[in-house]
Amino acid sequence: MATIRDVARQAQVSTATVSAALNSSAYVSHDLKARVFAAVEALGYAPSGIAKSLKTGKTRLLAVIVADISNPFFTQLTNALETAAYDRGYSLVLCNSDENFERERHHLNLIRAQRCDGLVLAPTGDAEAYQTAGLGSFPMPTVLIDRVLDSWPADSVTIDNESAAFQATNYVLDLGHRSVGTISGPPHVSTGAGRLAGFRRALAARGIKPDLTHVRSGDFREDVAYSAMREMLALKNPPTAVYVANNLMLVGVMRAIAEASFNCPGDVSVVSTDDFNWSTAFRPRLTTVRQPVREMGLAAVRLLVDRIARAADEPAKRLVLQPTLIVRESCAPIRA
Repeated sequence: MATIRDVARQAQVSTATVSAALNSSAYVSHDLKARVFAAVEALGYAPSGIAKSLKTGKTRLLAVIVADISNPFFTQLTNALETAAYDRGYSLVLCNSDENFERERHHLNLIRAQRCDGLVLAPTGDAEAYQTAGLGSFPMPTVLIDRVLDSWPADSVTIDNESAAFQATNYVLDLGHRSVGTISGPPHVSTGAGRLAGFRRALAARGIKPDLTHVRSGDFREDVAYSAMREMLALKNPPTAVYVANNLMLVGVMRAIAEASFNCPGDVSVVSTDDFNWSTAFRPRLTTVRQPVREMGLAAVRLLVDRIARAADEPAKRLVLQPTLIVRESCAPIRA
């Protein structure tokens, strides 16, 4: 394996000149740079990332922990994060907590040992869990994404979750529905709590008290949402419209409707938060509230790289983006 000394000998320059040419740490003439890069290519030289990180104190690695990599939202988000990181000269270390706090804590300990330069985290636990685990302040620059924690005062990028649910619920109310149910997310997660609050606010604005048998948690899981929807459809008076709090649960809800021989939107209208590529593959095409996923990824990396470069004691920045209702075919006016 070629060393920096081999490159210097081949290019007939000093090792300091090779280092300056490769790292742009000092001025090197065009002619000398050309000789260095020609020697690097001829010898197949690759600088040691470990040695470089020990010298600079930086690994050029950003860690990302997503809550559920099988969720199309997090798949799209990871893609956006990777693109933004690459454009800024960073690579990603990706971990999946699978909506499990203990698994997330394991990944956090691993990331700390790997000396990553920063962390993008979609947290899964409640505020008390992080305090108990001593994670109220993580010893590296951190941006919370999609979800926030009041106990962790880090930079964050989210959407207005209450607005997302309010828009969706208000849409079916405008169609005349008054018996409206929801398949919500886990209440200890900010996205679950915010979307349930938006659902309740939309009903309250019309003077409607929700039927508690029509309000069920799907834990952001397809199978749990499927079971919850089957139970709801088996009621003597099932809802005529349902707001679903994320796209994975939406898949379970649509499967439950089909297997129960209900018609959507004839028997039950369905609207959800999270648009995804399969939304137009369903029949009917699904009405959703779209999150600006790409913008969230770009903003998170920008905040993180800025946080790495500046003083850690600056106040946390909380960026809240706005979702957009996408009307398709899965909602219809209430039948007379």
